[in-house]
Amino acid sequence: MAGLPIVIDCDPGHDDAVALLLAVGSEAVDLKAVTTTFGNCSVEDATRNAVQILTLAGTTDVPVARGAAGSLDGLSTLGNYVHGASGLDGPPMPEPGFEVTGGDAVELLRRVIESSDEKVTIAATGPITNVAQLLLTRPAVKDGIREVIFMGGSTERGNHTPTAEFNTYADPEALDVVLGSGLPVRMVGLNLTHQALANPEVVERMAAMDHVVGRTCAAWMGFFGASYNRVWEFSAPPVHDPCTIAAIIQPDLIEWREAFVAVELDGRWTRGTTVVDLHRRYPEQEPNAQVAMTLDAERYWDLVIEAVDHVGRRR
Repeated sequence: MAGLPIVIDCDPGHDDAVALLLAVGSEAVDLKAVTTTFGNCSVEDATRNAVQILTLAGTTDVPVARGAAGSLDGLSTLGNYVHGASGLDGPPMPEPGFEVTGGDAVELLRRVIESSDEKVTIAATGPITNVAQLLLTRPAVKDGIREVIFMGGSTERGNHTPTAEFNTYADPEALDVVLGSGLPVRMVGLNLTHQALANPEVVERMAAMDHVVGRTCAAWMGFFGASYNRVWEFSAPPVHDPCTIAAIIQPDLIEWREAFVAVELDGRWTRGTTVVDLHRRYPEQEPNAQVAMTLDAERYWDLVIEAVDHVGRRR
């Protein structure tokens, strides 16, 4: 029996890389396509990284399409101060084992959704520009989307700025489109992903695997962890993006709260900040998202480690 059809829209990125491996290694989801965007690095680097990650996984039959080079308003904010110049600095990666598709990300998203026998889940782990462009230019595809689950925002503090998480800061107008689309939306923000820490025990479990995939993941965590320690003084890095895929595979890993969520578009100091109304302080605003609150970190890491090991052993 095939898993739930999903598309991952991403900007790899060390944590995006682990999210891709989790999707490839799980029988609960069927990865139909990967689309790329600017974010952790340029879209050119993100596209190359996505192909190399799938090549590392031995998965060369999943189509990859390049997407947005900048936000809806034409800006291009990059997070390579965390992920390195390539967006995936650290261990050597294999040469790409296949070519990207000829069409762009929006076209591939449309094609996958319209050709699917069941509704497709979109997991967005970078700035959500491609998804917004899809909804703005191909609104009829909404009927074929089960939900959009995105890594971004926070119920608390930010990381790119004191109040704004990187992905939501990079294109708040795009997130505003998605939040106002009427689609089912789940938000996986920093308040949740900061519970998904790759502590030394987790990294050792990766390093102890008898294959290159596990050892590569451990090396990624080493580079990513050093960045998080330098920039934010974390003793272990939060591995954000796989939380979205884990939430699709096992929703009960996370406690959810229904809430009205908005994103600040104009604030001098707060642009890109997510406003999450957990206590109905805006009673006139109906809830428009499920918000991730608490993570069962032990089960989360068991799920991720099992998938990574499965990918490494079968390649």
